[in-house]
Amino acid sequence: MKKILFPTDFSDAATNAFVHALEFAKVVNAELILLHTFEIPVYDSQFFPENYASIYSSIELAKFETFKDEIPKLRTIAAERNLEDIVIKHRLMDGDLIYNLKNAVEEDQVDFVIMGTNSASDWTKFFTGSNTESVISGVEVPVLCIPIDAKYKKVKTIGFTTRYREKDKKELKKVLKIAKKTDAKVKSLYVRTSNSDVSEETRKEFEKEFAGENVEFLVLPSDDVKETILDFVLYKDIDILTTITHKRSFFESLFDSSFSKKIAKEVTIPILVMHED
Repeated sequence: MKKILFPTDFSDAATNAFVHALEFAKVVNAELILLHTFEIPVYDSQFFPENYASIYSSIELAKFETFKDEIPKLRTIAAERNLEDIVIKHRLMDGDLIYNLKNAVEEDQVDFVIMGTNSASDWTKFFTGSNTESVISGVEVPVLCIPIDAKYKKVKTIGFTTRYREKDKKELKKVLKIAKKTDAKVKSLYVRTSNSDVSEETRKEFEKEFAGENVEFLVLPSDDVKETILDFVLYKDIDILTTITHKRSFFESLFDSSFSKKIAKEVTIPILVMHED
């Protein structure tokens, strides 16, 4: 059984992402590990010589009580969606979120991380937000990022951006496995710019390897890569957009234009970030 790590602060964004995590766990036959972290303020013991330890104990107890109170709410959501059979485990950890998340990924041998983001309609904040960016760059497993406006719906089409590199094949195969479990089609996009270094032969050999798979390859000539990808998401009815970490810096600047601001709400979808070896 696969394992999905779901970091949560019990916010609205996290609760929305929890629904996606449940449904994804069902698709890939995985258990969910809920991770809640908290940081204890640093106090100078010389100012609290008598109750120094009790301050820490009271904070830990308060966090534990909050954690304990929130878990039944999440289980109720699972029951309402008839997903109460999904195995849900818990981790309450003191310390830095990213540090604890990386440790949890390694210790529990996690296969995926699913997390919510507070960016309601601003994809620029989505990709440059400190937690989201740190998680993406800090772990070596796929990260599914869920904007708060991305309400769950059945995934019918998964977008995959590629540069026809040999490394992209391994990630595309992973995406196709996920697509098969949910009967989704994969649409692969390559934006061919005027200075493209991908030969026609390379492209054909790449596509030939996936001839028997449910994937459609699109090659769109354009020097406006940003707008072309946004058009791809919007007009090809993409439900999840998959990218690879070598494009992360590109996505950080993808949504700066007036064009992106105009249609941001229409294309707010989950983003699956894959990690190349």
